[in-house]
Amino acid sequence: MPTIASNTPTSPPPEGCIDTLVLGHVLLIGINRPAKRNGWTPPMFRQLAEAYTRLDDDPALRVGLLHAMGDHFTAGLDLPAVSAYMQRGEKAIPEGLVEPHDYGLPGYRRRTKPMVVAVKGICFTVGIELMLGADIVVAADDCRFSQMEVQRGIMATGGATLRMAERAGTGNALLHLLTADEFGSAEAYRLNFVQKVVPAAQVLDEAIAIAQRIEAQAPLAVVATRLNVLKAIEQGQAAAVAEFIPVQKQLANSEDAAEGVRAFVERRPAQFSGR
Repeated sequence: MPTIASNTPTSPPPEGCIDTLVLGHVLLIGINRPAKRNGWTPPMFRQLAEAYTRLDDDPALRVGLLHAMGDHFTAGLDLPAVSAYMQRGEKAIPEGLVEPHDYGLPGYRRRTKPMVVAVKGICFTVGIELMLGADIVVAADDCRFSQMEVQRGIMATGGATLRMAERAGTGNALLHLLTADEFGSAEAYRLNFVQKVVPAAQVLDEAIAIAQRIEAQAPLAVVATRLNVLKAIEQGQAAAVAEFIPVQKQLANSEDAAEGVRAFVERRPAQFSGR
């Protein structure tokens, strides 16, 4: 995959691409097809899954940050490019990779490391689903959101039907899923779809600051905490509680836990290794 040097896009192929950049322990993942408002094609989905898989597999990487080139996050699916896959009931992502929507699709891996997302401008359909499938979302104050699949005769299958209701309640979810209406950043914040709203010029910097704050924490503890929260949501409180003692025992015997104690005693920032 190409590498970005900044938020200025490289010259992508006509079908678009996913750019990556390593910043410390953070993997920046850039959606790069601005000429088409970052409309998604099959090669982009495959490259996105490869980037998410790289994040999970590389021990030097601790946090992912999904963002977009140009003025918009994404206008959604490039329907002429992906409709044949939908008609055949196929995914554009090869099995065995981390599936970016992260809702447990059979044949695909679940992501374990945290993902921050910076959204701006137009954020339609799959853009909403990718941000809801992440962990922390920073939105520009100029965002325009719409889950408009019903306008195209299809259903949202990237997690919106699951997570909108989970975050905002059934009525609020169906209001936007069934009307395909457009709503802004303030409404997305009210519904708990995004966690912060900032001026558009600051959205990537704010997302990077959050990712860097996460990368400074103990990596094993970060992953364990994230997975426990998801277990409580997906399997219930009892399943999450059952992991408290065994997971804490494992963490407490790690090198990072020993470093955490030393840093506390020595009154200095901890330097975690992920071991």
